[in-house]
Amino acid sequence: MRAMSFCNGRVLVAAFGLAMASAPAIGAVDPAGAARVFGEARTICQRDAGALWGHSLCGPMLLVDPTDRSIVANQADAHGALRATGAVFTGTLPASEIVANTSITWSGVHWSQIMWPLPQDAARRHVMLAHEMFHRIQPELGMATHEGDNQHMDTLEGRYLLQLEWRALAEALRAPTDAARRAAIDDALLFRQERYLRFPAAAANENALESNEGVAEYTGVRLGLDTPQARRDYALQDLSAFVRAPTFVRSFAYATGPAYGLLLDQADPAWRGKLRSGQRLDQLLATALRLPAPAFDTLAAREKVYDDGSLRASEVRREQARQARLAALKAKLVDGPVLALPLLHESHQFNPQTLQPLGEYGTAYPTMRLSDDWGVLEVEDGILLGRQQATVSAVGADPAGLKGPGWKLQLNPGWSVAPGTRKGDLVVRHADGASH
Repeated sequence: MRAMSFCNGRVLVAAFGLAMASAPAIGAVDPAGAARVFGEARTICQRDAGALWGHSLCGPMLLVDPTDRSIVANQADAHGALRATGAVFTGTLPASEIVANTSITWSGVHWSQIMWPLPQDAARRHVMLAHEMFHRIQPELGMATHEGDNQHMDTLEGRYLLQLEWRALAEALRAPTDAARRAAIDDALLFRQERYLRFPAAAANENALESNEGVAEYTGVRLGLDTPQARRDYALQDLSAFVRAPTFVRSFAYATGPAYGLLLDQADPAWRGKLRSGQRLDQLLATALRLPAPAFDTLAAREKVYDDGSLRASEVRREQARQARLAALKAKLVDGPVLALPLLHESHQFNPQTLQPLGEYGTAYPTMRLSDDWGVLEVEDGILLGRQQATVSAVGADPAGLKGPGWKLQLNPGWSVAPGTRKGDLVVRHADGASH
């Protein structure tokens, strides 16, 4: 999944039953346009011929319109939910399934699912196609992983050190000589190692997301584009474009993945075969170049090379505004009356660039579609996901109508809304009285 779109945030492979639409229909996805996209995907995977990962990326693909859930697929499904329409197959994705740029098991087939319409820009479209095709084969490569908790990427120091690293990686990609490239990489790893010192859990958590989305985005760039110059330019574009993301918590890997991957292609063409050892991208690069341990006593001097003071000043202002937002979110989704929903076998669809970490309480999202055993919750004005439950504001809620301020709930049979333990709280419970 590429940032700026929606993703399945809990597990990249999600299945919630095989309920079929009663009447498959052609909706907003244009079958002729879809056929052209399938042709582009076929060209990408045939051009690679399985060379990059030792496994072909060719396979089942669904293009899904998020407004009406219409589907155009490149092949038939196993249970007859799709019908042949010329050279493609059409139908409707059931409401029980998440619409996302991801991999999905549905109707007996494991698909690459991509939201329609795709980018008009050919480079972006081809990178997206290769990215999502990689996600489908990730489990077969033994590279499926969780994504880690990277809340430190929304702190002042976490964001600042990441952006210094990005600037150094950009210098490395642009470097005219091997010596200049090596020096810039050394700086990038210095800033990263300083971040790991300040946030002890960061190394494992960042590696988890980079191994998932970062490597997928590298694959998109490496296979979706057919010249070294185009790949380098796209990686540089990612390093600058993601600076504008509202949060780096989940988006950072889309920038670091292509940069480290392309630099590793130069330093150690065999690096991809070493990923299963558990080594991080930065470790693989440092080993390939035989770089010495970071010289932390040079940190202040190296910071000045990449920041004239304006970046830190900007991040200080952002942090002050963030603290005010977090206080408001805590008052709304933790301290105030809330509707609590148990997280049992959930899957959710969200914008990865808008989430707000709330420390021990979990992560807040402005919008989300959350599915679980109890039904579906559509949220347009704030939801908090913790380890065992989700909460939305219950101020002014209508329990009988299953709606509240910025949310609407559809319950499955056997589930209902009942009073919670605090005054004004509500909780979703099963008929047997349990909420977990």
